[in-house]
Amino acid sequence: MGVVARLARNESGISAVAAALAERFGDRFSRAAAVREQHGHTTTRIENQPPDGVVFATSTEEVAAVVRLCAEHRVPVIPFGTGTSLEGHVNAPAGGISIDLMRMDRILAVRPEDLDCTVEAGVTRKRLNETLRDTGLFFPIDPGADASIGGMAATRASGTNAVRYGTMKDNVLALTVVTASGEVVRTGTRARKSSAGYDLTRLMVGSEGTLGVITEITLRLQGIPEEIAGGVCPFPSVEAACETVITTIQAGIPVARIELLDTLQIQAVNAYSKLNLQETPTLFVEFHGTKAGVAEQAEIFGGIAADFGGGPFVFATKAEERTRLWQARHDAYWASVGLKPGWKGTSTDVCVPISQLAACVTATLDDIAATGLIAPIVGHVGDGNFHVLVLTDPADAAMNAAADGFIERLNWRAIEMGGTCTGEHGVGQGKIKYLPREHGAALGLMRAVKQALDPLGILNPGKILARHDPDTTGQSGTR
Repeated sequence: MGVVARLARNESGISAVAAALAERFGDRFSRAAAVREQHGHTTTRIENQPPDGVVFATSTEEVAAVVRLCAEHRVPVIPFGTGTSLEGHVNAPAGGISIDLMRMDRILAVRPEDLDCTVEAGVTRKRLNETLRDTGLFFPIDPGADASIGGMAATRASGTNAVRYGTMKDNVLALTVVTASGEVVRTGTRARKSSAGYDLTRLMVGSEGTLGVITEITLRLQGIPEEIAGGVCPFPSVEAACETVITTIQAGIPVARIELLDTLQIQAVNAYSKLNLQETPTLFVEFHGTKAGVAEQAEIFGGIAADFGGGPFVFATKAEERTRLWQARHDAYWASVGLKPGWKGTSTDVCVPISQLAACVTATLDDIAATGLIAPIVGHVGDGNFHVLVLTDPADAAMNAAADGFIERLNWRAIEMGGTCTGEHGVGQGKIKYLPREHGAALGLMRAVKQALDPLGILNPGKILARHDPDTTGQSGTR
């Protein structure tokens, strides 16, 4: 996990591109070591592989110009948003140029009558929702981090609201994308459905910058619910909590959020966020709808929880109380890291069919206990997705090897249960090894798509597919 492959570098091309970018962009192009390292991966134990330079773009036209220059010299291009991705997505294993999109932060249009908006890639989800508040609308995808909308589209993000509102693939209507040749294309329309040709929008959503650089996004919006209510419900075991989730979903209760925190995670959250929750496996739950509808949903959920030994279901009746609870949930990463100051946290996620949730989480807890690791579990369990944050001492080689073995077993377990090696983190560099077993022959189709759209291999090389070196010879193709 701490060492990732390096691809062949094109030193002469990088030098030529850097000189041209410095001349065109001035102080909006940086080769400073600190800036370059900030634009490589730093979030978990994956090694930092910084780019050779960083361009701070302010328009789609500038992005296109940078990509055309890099294509001419066969130099890699790595799109960068807020840098909160977890699987090495922004690393530069062959060097190259990072295009920082965070200055492209304009909200271009809000159309309340159509429940949609168009934004530049650098707009963050929190800022978007602050702008939308007075319209009575909101954008529901909430991965926790205040990520950029462009990055969320590129990694097919989801989060706490996905069980009700879906993931990014369900909420992106259209995109503006810069292709590997520097051409600007627009995918999709604002129509809510279309049968016109291939669905290029959903091809780009989740492509992690390997098929194009996303610069503008048109999003589906939702009305702010009349009533929002929720709270916490403790359980005697993780299995009981998971069975409650399964039954709730199978009963068709339109729960908006349903999050699992295991005992260790609750202990961490209590310490970090100054809460006093019962230190036992707990579900955080939220319901959206009319006042009567929310009350009915909560009553049915409370009855299901009681059937599995859960409760009492304690409502957070005031908005500030709910905000405090959900902020604590979103701070779970930092709370977990705080359990062992000085250690490094490696966050991994899997997703399984809802019927397999209890079995997968229970087996994972048994594996953690047998391995002797410190690894809290938290999950968007309403759609079968959960995360494990494995804490390790960077100086303890045996502990890090044990962590790598555990993460591998977790991913294989999820795949064998009919699930996936990643529900929302994406592949990047960290999950590449699991794709052949998960996708089989379909991986060949993915390589064909990559080859067709990026024949020089310059778009975020070394991500998703096992190898795709930039072509520095003048001959297009993969190696």
